[in-house]
Amino acid sequence: MKENKRQNAIEYPANPQGNTVETIHGIQIPDPYRWLENFPSKKTQDWVNSQNTVFFNYIARIPLREAIRQRVTDLCSHAKYGIPFRCGNRYFFSYNNGMQDQNTLCYAESLADKPSVFLDPNSSSRDGTVALTGVSASRDGAYLAYGVSTAGSDWQEWKIRSVTSGHDLEDHLKWIKFGSIVWSRDSEGFFYNCFEEPAKEREYKSLNCCEKLYYHRLGTAQSEDELVFKRPHPEEWGFSSNITSDGHYLIISVKVGGECTSEIFYKDLHLSNSKVIKIISEPNRDFAYIGSDSSILFFKTNLDAPNLRVIAVDILRPQRQYWKEIVSENKDVLQGVLLCNHKLVMVYLHRVQSQVKILDMTGTVLQELQLPGIGTVTGLSGCENPPEVFYGFSGFLTPERIYKYDPETGHSFLLWKPQIDFNANAYKTEQVFYRSNDGTQIPMSICYKKGLKRDGNNPTYLYGYGGFSHSLTPAFSVANLVWIEMGGVYAQANLRGGGEYGEFWHKAGMKSNKQNVFDDFIAAAEWLMKKKYTNPSKLAIGGRSNGGLLVGACITQRPDLFAACLLLVGVLDMLRFHKFTIGWTSIFEYGSPEKPEEFRRLLAYSPYYNIQAKSTYPATLIMTGDHDDRVFPAHSFKFAAALQKAQAGASPVLIQTESRTGHGTGKSTSKSIEEITNSLTFLVWNLGMEIELDHPFRSS
Repeated sequence: MKENKRQNAIEYPANPQGNTVETIHGIQIPDPYRWLENFPSKKTQDWVNSQNTVFFNYIARIPLREAIRQRVTDLCSHAKYGIPFRCGNRYFFSYNNGMQDQNTLCYAESLADKPSVFLDPNSSSRDGTVALTGVSASRDGAYLAYGVSTAGSDWQEWKIRSVTSGHDLEDHLKWIKFGSIVWSRDSEGFFYNCFEEPAKEREYKSLNCCEKLYYHRLGTAQSEDELVFKRPHPEEWGFSSNITSDGHYLIISVKVGGECTSEIFYKDLHLSNSKVIKIISEPNRDFAYIGSDSSILFFKTNLDAPNLRVIAVDILRPQRQYWKEIVSENKDVLQGVLLCNHKLVMVYLHRVQSQVKILDMTGTVLQELQLPGIGTVTGLSGCENPPEVFYGFSGFLTPERIYKYDPETGHSFLLWKPQIDFNANAYKTEQVFYRSNDGTQIPMSICYKKGLKRDGNNPTYLYGYGGFSHSLTPAFSVANLVWIEMGGVYAQANLRGGGEYGEFWHKAGMKSNKQNVFDDFIAAAEWLMKKKYTNPSKLAIGGRSNGGLLVGACITQRPDLFAACLLLVGVLDMLRFHKFTIGWTSIFEYGSPEKPEEFRRLLAYSPYYNIQAKSTYPATLIMTGDHDDRVFPAHSFKFAAALQKAQAGASPVLIQTESRTGHGTGKSTSKSIEEITNSLTFLVWNLGMEIELDHPFRSS
């Protein structure tokens, strides 16, 4: 890397330090950039604008940026279909011609017919930042409830559209977040959960708590909705609901503090003024509702099964001694289950790759689907009449394809396959295993162009997450395709804290074990160097959200190991993450700063508090959105200000705060192209990559 040619002194905006010092559990904690939490005050907004100016002046001068943008645009511009579902006699599915900012909702009488547009959120805003976040069909097929978010916020507003007329009713529901709509059997209304309305001008900052479950009757105002369920300590509880297939029972799933769904209630909808009755209470265990058969409820659970199993619970005899195991736990992790036509469609994770099995209701395996390669089942949808199942599938080098499976014949066939200008045969994907510092074997996937020389000089991008039992499986990414076309190596590490090997793998990377996640990631970097893929001057790391915490912790613990970092919408102040928006729900994953022992562990790795003055840090690009109401953007603001102040080396520390975007929800195609372009441009420049401008992206 030619540092003297590619790194120039940057004049950063003023980062004035405040004098905030708190004593927490007997320890004095300076927080000099607390003032940046006052967002969107004029002072903070001026700082954001100044930082954006520095970033855009920097990135605009890099010669390859426009060539990268063009290639990213080319690869984004293929038609994309979503997984269909039935409503009445129509199939509905999302569709994007490739360059629409938001997916439209389309329908067709037959999947062989040309689709018609039912709902187009692109017409709702000039900048393409109004996104469709969910749909729910009434049981009679007459209505579709649909949710939209604006400017990337997690807040959703829901409306109702007539399927026959295509016009909206006057119904309008607000202050819904991560919610779902569940229609009553008579299709005259639906159940939904929502939060209390936040104080004005604090919609994207205030704690989101006191969630409640309501019933809304069509044609009435939200203020008239019936309160169905709440808890004595509402700030600690969250809800979701389902209705049994016969419409008899409302099933209420309750999460405690954002943790597992450890309580299940039901309400008999055939009885007026019926009570809500608890049938399951298993602390620290998870129960995911699958479906029903009369009074029998089916759940996916990790109770006595770290890799999960399926059980049946009879509402009429809910005591644990009457529970029945339908599908036992096995060596592979059970990820998803769909009940259709009295069959269970089971998606397992086998060596970090999807595997699908069809079972009858006794748990007997009837068939294993032959998937089209190594990859990930991206979703399932099914209906009973006619019985059919739809699923999506994608891999590192192939965009999502949509398939239909017939439960009666056992046959599966391709519905839609995107066409992209990319020669996947010119590239290779391999899975390797490496040892972390405590000897644990960690899987990692690596993608690169065939013929790669392992001379230790390959630009390499290492990505990770490691938390919340979220599994990193093979996934299609335009950014990664362009990266490997340019000669880069892409590596994806399956760190502890994820769900790749079930509950024990998750627990090995949460709370008191969180340092394992960072150790696993550092060990991945060292393995890539040992095996001659790359070296510290050619290695970049990246992560988003909890993965942003991962990157922040690793560059403060081992800044010598990396040349560049991408840190997106990261959780970076581990002493105050629980004080904003939905952050309190992450206490179950990280621990609570209010508890002395957990506070000390959080302080030990919190990226913001572990930046060392006058130290040399890698080139770092921090990205956030001004409407991020999941991870408050002040995390990124404070970390960027502190890192700029501490940087003693020549590498840049930059932050971009994108307007009218959030944590990632509903991000428009144009803004996604801009994010990918800027990220790749930053990496190319700071890893010293030499790329021919005439044809930089030839893949064969």
